[in-house]
Amino acid sequence: MRWQSWLVLTAAVPLCAIATFQHATRTALGISVALALLVLLARAATPLAALTGGVIAAVLTLAPLSSSSLSSWNRSALPSLMALFVFTWAATRFGRSKKQGLGLAEDKRGRNAAQVAANLGVAGLGAASALTYPLPGSLYVVVVVAALAEATADTLASELGEVLGGAPFLVTTFVRVAAGTDGAVSLAGTAAGTGGAVLVVLVAVSTLGLGLGEAVCAGLGAVGGLFIDSLLGATAERRGWLNNDAVNFLSTLAASAIAMIGCSTLPHALAGRGQWW
Repeated sequence: MRWQSWLVLTAAVPLCAIATFQHATRTALGISVALALLVLLARAATPLAALTGGVIAAVLTLAPLSSSSLSSWNRSALPSLMALFVFTWAATRFGRSKKQGLGLAEDKRGRNAAQVAANLGVAGLGAASALTYPLPGSLYVVVVVAALAEATADTLASELGEVLGGAPFLVTTFVRVAAGTDGAVSLAGTAAGTGGAVLVVLVAVSTLGLGLGEAVCAGLGAVGGLFIDSLLGATAERRGWLNNDAVNFLSTLAASAIAMIGCSTLPHALAGRGQWW
């Protein structure tokens, strides 16, 4: 099912690259190159994956998501992306010897391009849309933050749950299964994932000016997307209908959709800045 990984790549990267090329600044390009080199030095990704991440980092830096009148890298989605990278990099390396013993450790070359696109593609597409088709209000910021928070939650839940969670259970049947089983969850992993999502949302609150309602929507979307990731893993992935890249991409997409729906239904008392609904 390698074709699904290529589909994820082609669905996300070209549009992000086009938006970056059309709106590029020296600052955004410099930051994206620096981050790509940092990822390579940290051995967190292959060269093509680092390039993919660099393109998405550039479009996230350029997108006009902040409520602030000031436009700079620290008032963009870049800090949230950096938080995601730090949390997931640390979680991937936490308890590495135990993961190696279980046969669950990540490839020493790091993530490949499809894995990067699967986790960051929806956020990148949201940012590219904000650049190409700007809309008033908070639609794009909620989409982007929810996707980044879900990607963080998924990685932390998987990587930390394998080490700290003991024997996990299948989300559809609650039967105990081996660590690393598609669709398996643990209380420790779920708590770690939810905590990671909250931290990414809090970073966005301080840098993008999210209001209370937007933050709640993004957080609920991330947690909902994490559950959908486990559900797809226990059903479609276990049956061989979807591969892991497709599951991760669809889960971040679901997180963004849940966040959007939440913002349209939450009481106006929770609403943040100017609403798009």
